[in-house]
Amino acid sequence: MSYNPYQPGQRPEAPYPQQGYPTPTGGAPYPNPYPPLNPNSLAFSSGAPLQMPQPMPIPSYPASAPPSSYPYPPANNPSYPPASAGYPPSIYPSSAGAASPTNTSPYCPSSSPYPPSSRHPSTGAVPGRDSYEGPRQPYGGISYTSSGLSNSPRQCAGTKRTPTVVPANPFNPRADAEILRKAMKGFGTDEKAIITVLAHRVNVQRLQIAVEFKTLYGKDLIKDLKSETTGNFENLLVAMMTPLPEYYAKELHDAMQGIGTAENVLIEILCTKSNQEIMVIRQAYHSLYYRHLEEDLMGDTAGTFKRLMVSLCNAGRDESSVVNPESARADAQALLRAGELRLGTDESVFNAILCQRNWAQLQMIFQEYEKLTGHDIEKAIKNEFSGDAEDALLAVVRSIKNQSAFFAKCLNKSMKGLGTNDRDLIRLVVTRSEIDMVEIKREYQERYGESLADAIKGDTSGHYKKCLFQLIGEPY
Repeated sequence: MSYNPYQPGQRPEAPYPQQGYPTPTGGAPYPNPYPPLNPNSLAFSSGAPLQMPQPMPIPSYPASAPPSSYPYPPANNPSYPPASAGYPPSIYPSSAGAASPTNTSPYCPSSSPYPPSSRHPSTGAVPGRDSYEGPRQPYGGISYTSSGLSNSPRQCAGTKRTPTVVPANPFNPRADAEILRKAMKGFGTDEKAIITVLAHRVNVQRLQIAVEFKTLYGKDLIKDLKSETTGNFENLLVAMMTPLPEYYAKELHDAMQGIGTAENVLIEILCTKSNQEIMVIRQAYHSLYYRHLEEDLMGDTAGTFKRLMVSLCNAGRDESSVVNPESARADAQALLRAGELRLGTDESVFNAILCQRNWAQLQMIFQEYEKLTGHDIEKAIKNEFSGDAEDALLAVVRSIKNQSAFFAKCLNKSMKGLGTNDRDLIRLVVTRSEIDMVEIKREYQERYGESLADAIKGDTSGHYKKCLFQLIGEPY
């Protein structure tokens, strides 16, 4: 009898053993992979309404008097170091804008002997794992005061740091927003008014101006600036208006995009930043690109340079101010044995010491090394390393010895030879103008026999040049 699919009561002959339960026509006694559903096994009645699980309520404890059931000791417990031990507090001025005093090195070691916390001071995020969820500034920016990354120098005993761009005082963001709107409204653009406002405000004040601009006119200030300006002048203004953590994150990302890698950007940023600054940059990087900075560094670098970048990105440097002469002498001897006293080089010893010791201790190590060998450690690095690894290790050493001289060298390199690396020039001027541009200008004059203003004048023009001049504190 042939099988008629439209005739009820008929079943086809199974051409092969069935995978399920046995059939009238035969079949392998395999277990049924889909057993019949037992309604009684359900945890809820079919007639009952389905309810989504609700989040547990978060308990709220007074900061000054936690309840006795709170499992942790109070914040003022003497057995724990103060909260400021891990991260130095931000001293950025309020929106009213206090006058900025002459400051010292922004990357000086803290006074606490305790290592910094691995979590973010405001958000509790673990660097490299959690994206940044802190308070936001306009255009998705991260707040300086909450993140702890600021262009404002921090007070510390050591070399003076004097910015050329200081907080405007008095500061009226609404009035500044009105000036910028008038400068870009109608036919033509008043570039002089734009430069006068933005080049004399620190970054956090520029972000407040952007908020007022959007509140007053319902327009994005950066988009208006981009529509009214072009070329390097446009790029400079956008850099000035970008929150610092995002700006560094974008520079690092773009340095690793496309064919090849701009290793000088990685070196300049990662070799000169404190642990807290690196952690904030990492969080901003993840927030912008949904990728971990460390993974991208590992994918775009190789060899000794890759290991050095990963170590610095890990932000695990000792940032105490404790120095030990005996340990410094031992480290200097270890560096000598790992390099000049052996055939080949043990790169791991250089990596461990230069990426982990605190800045004050490294100064002492360099002095001990010179006593042992009669020459500077820079000479040893040049003899034992090459390429990007050599450049990165030299950057660590030079930034510890004299950071202003290091950045003066970076500025000279951006304008040296045929053409100008405008992206590097913009980044260096925008970021250092609020930290130590006065000392950088002095170092530039001493080392290269011309002023930084003359060097910029010969390599730039127009409103781009005028804005750079204002940022470095020179008239145009």
